[in-house]
Amino acid sequence: MSLNVRPVVSALRRNRTGALLVVLEIAIALAVMVNAAWIVAQRVHEIDQPTGIDYRNIFAIGMSGIGGDFEAPAAEQQDLAYLRSLPGVVSAMASSAVPLAPHGQGGLLWRDPDQRGPSLTTRSMEVDEHGLDTLGVHLIAGRSFGAADVVPYSTDLSLTAHEVLITQSLARKLVPHGSALGKPIYLGDGSMLTVIGITSDFVGSVVRADPTYDVLLFPQTPGADGTYFLLVRTQPGRAEALMQTAVRHLAPARVDRVIYFAHPLQYFKQRLDADNRNVAIFLASITALVLAIACLGIFGLATFNVSTRTKQIGTMRAVGARKRDVVAHFMIENAIVLTAGVLTGCTLALGIAYWLTAQYQLPRLDLFYLAIGVFGVAVIGQLAAWQPARRAASVPPSVATRTI
Repeated sequence: MSLNVRPVVSALRRNRTGALLVVLEIAIALAVMVNAAWIVAQRVHEIDQPTGIDYRNIFAIGMSGIGGDFEAPAAEQQDLAYLRSLPGVVSAMASSAVPLAPHGQGGLLWRDPDQRGPSLTTRSMEVDEHGLDTLGVHLIAGRSFGAADVVPYSTDLSLTAHEVLITQSLARKLVPHGSALGKPIYLGDGSMLTVIGITSDFVGSVVRADPTYDVLLFPQTPGADGTYFLLVRTQPGRAEALMQTAVRHLAPARVDRVIYFAHPLQYFKQRLDADNRNVAIFLASITALVLAIACLGIFGLATFNVSTRTKQIGTMRAVGARKRDVVAHFMIENAIVLTAGVLTGCTLALGIAYWLTAQYQLPRLDLFYLAIGVFGVAVIGQLAAWQPARRAASVPPSVATRTI
């Protein structure tokens, strides 16, 4: 018996509500699975990507002033003088941000003075002449900051630093073809900065568990709001012990400020990795659940069609349809539903991916994940309909002669 697709389509039209619901389930499952898999891949990549800094041998101490008379610059100099005198300390600095930690600042950056065209989202740090050495970052081009370059923070833009260091990642985005060295860049407040040096890539402070290599370094004294961070790089294996020693000394050293945290950067790296792992596990679980629901929908529709069309199946067998013809009939019927669901799901997946890119600045969806998702849904969807189709093939021809 040759199989005609027209009867299959006619059968679907008679149960269009169930078919449409399954199409919607498949579309949602595909869209969720593709985008979730892409986000999981990004999270796994973030766990594996290098930080660019000597985080295993760096610790951070957060300081906050008490009262309006607190003088952050004086406190910073006193703290740094003590830290740099400790045996085992390689370098120390005061900063406005902590790499790998949710302590920092950032903003938008333009190449155009009128802020036209796409902007770049960056993280920033206020550092002194010891900044690169403390982080374990090296200079690639240009020059680093000297003591004469470091200026006190001021709300007067004319008195703030206008020369910056940027990471190589940010330099490539600012000037894809050429060198960013010596080029002007513009902040959201309109102030112009000149790039005097380019450093190796490193992860700045982290917002929403979203690490970035796009970092600006300003030669400024932090602490304008009474808060600053002490970053200390030590000899290998001595970060924890020296941090405890520093806290015991610094806590009672001044009564006009408090220590509100002290952690090795290894602590923040572990937290960041844990956050990424949790997001990956959560999204993978949600994807599996949605896919399971879609499979149950396909299985339920196929089973319902078999149970309500038993006499029709018996008639097919009575006029010469073989078991494999019956199986093929229901598998083709399921394939039509799957195709409609996959096409709808592709459109939905691309729409969600575009929204995620625009809203959260995620990388654009790799179409390889969409292709794998389509293949996976197609295979699983057909397997879900296989057992009901085989049950339909077991209906005997004698069913056609029964009266209902």
